[in-house]
Amino acid sequence: MTTFESPLSVTYIGTATVLIEIDGINLLTDPVFRDAGAEYDLGVVVLKSTQGPAIKLNELPPIDAVLLSHEDHPDNLDESGRLLLDGRKVITTMDGAKKLAPRPGVRGINPWETVKLNVAGKSFDVTGTPCQHLPGGECTGFILASSEFGSTEGKPNIIFISGDTVYLEELVSIRERYHVSVAILHLGIATVPLPEGPLPITMGGKDGAKLARKLGAEVVIPIHFEPWSHFAEGSDELHKILDQEEDIKDKIRWLKPGLPEKIF
Repeated sequence: MTTFESPLSVTYIGTATVLIEIDGINLLTDPVFRDAGAEYDLGVVVLKSTQGPAIKLNELPPIDAVLLSHEDHPDNLDESGRLLLDGRKVITTMDGAKKLAPRPGVRGINPWETVKLNVAGKSFDVTGTPCQHLPGGECTGFILASSEFGSTEGKPNIIFISGDTVYLEELVSIRERYHVSVAILHLGIATVPLPEGPLPITMGGKDGAKLARKLGAEVVIPIHFEPWSHFAEGSDELHKILDQEEDIKDKIRWLKPGLPEKIF
């Protein structure tokens, strides 16, 4: 039985966009809301989507804050998603905060830095976690903590959102300070073509399972594995891989797009 003490539901909208509902507070990650067929030529790679969001921008509930892993890739923040940032509290990378200026609600965060997020009478501690994504670019993951989440064996219960990153052993240190009640993992093995071959810039199923195992995660939510052409592991492949991870597969929650899933 879980020791997580706050009501928690998660709705998968698409790619890395999820709605996290915590005791009446609505947090949104990496807002992407263009319809199917979006295409972006980034020079080194052309990003193409085959599927639109499960919930449209005008169908969202009131959003209290946005957790943005990085602002410079349109599969994590597109033109429609940028509209959502105006007048809202946003936590993102230091570089992203500069590029999104002069929005006064945007706050940059460094790896392992903790900032307060106060919304609608609730207080959260948000800690940035390191990411290794596209070389030379900034990206952040998030640890979301609150005294209202409770604790497990003396460690605060948290929600961990990996952001776009390959597997990093440094992330395992999260377990030393926290109990990972939920791990929301960006998977899919996104790649960019280089002369020496494709460069993976996010985790795949094997690395996701490895990280979840080492973190001792109670619940694992895979996201960021569809619907873009630069993802090497789609839904079918990822299901096959994670179904073979005997000690992990029973912890996985496969979210149905657009439908709120009660986690605790």
